[in-house]
Amino acid sequence: MTADGAGPARGAAAWHADPYTDALRTGRGPLFLRRHDGRLLPLEIERWCAAADHADLTALKRCRGAVLDIGCGPGRLVTALAELGSPVLGIDVSPAAVARTVRAGGSALRRSVFDRLPREGSWGTALLIDGNIGIGGDPSALLNRLTRLVGRDGTVLAETAPLDIDERVLVRVDDGRGALGSVFPWARIGAAALRRHAEAAGWTRTEQWTVSGRSFVTLRRAADEPSVASAGAHVSAAGAAGAGWQ
Repeated sequence: MTADGAGPARGAAAWHADPYTDALRTGRGPLFLRRHDGRLLPLEIERWCAAADHADLTALKRCRGAVLDIGCGPGRLVTALAELGSPVLGIDVSPAAVARTVRAGGSALRRSVFDRLPREGSWGTALLIDGNIGIGGDPSALLNRLTRLVGRDGTVLAETAPLDIDERVLVRVDDGRGALGSVFPWARIGAAALRRHAEAAGWTRTEQWTVSGRSFVTLRRAADEPSVASAGAHVSAAGAAGAGWQ
């Protein structure tokens, strides 16, 4: 999991904060998103830094074609897909997350989903796991962006909140011991809300399932919604570990 803010620079700065970087380095929490109203949303840093679990695998086995893991975090899904033989690239705005993914043997770029990316318009599957449908605080904008990334026959696999919720909040990373990151927008949505946003963006929900208390949805492009392919993006030195995806 990671986040982009209203723009790439704002989101990147939020996830350079010491609480998140330190948690990735140690693989341990506690770690939270602190809402503007003071409530704490727990982040499962230990699970993210472990191997893919059974719930993860139910989503990964539904992936088709080349996979783009959006907000790949420490890379457990990237490495699991590589072990399954799937071509996969992770993207994340956190340098620590990208570095950890690469150390684990995965391919990753330090990039926002709203930046130019390799293979735009031809990805087989886009992953939004661990609540990453909340990236940028605007699920509709994110889903519209995915119409430019995923091929016409491709899919989006998203993990939703287990509650019937549709909210936008301002949050900051908090380690529960006084260290705070900068403020950025985030969103939390349940399956019903995701369906509404998806249909408005030209996606159709084709499957929904729950396992181990986690909720997932498969989206496919609506029949009359074309993909928008574009030239491959330039990969900067910061993303050299994913240079094979140019």
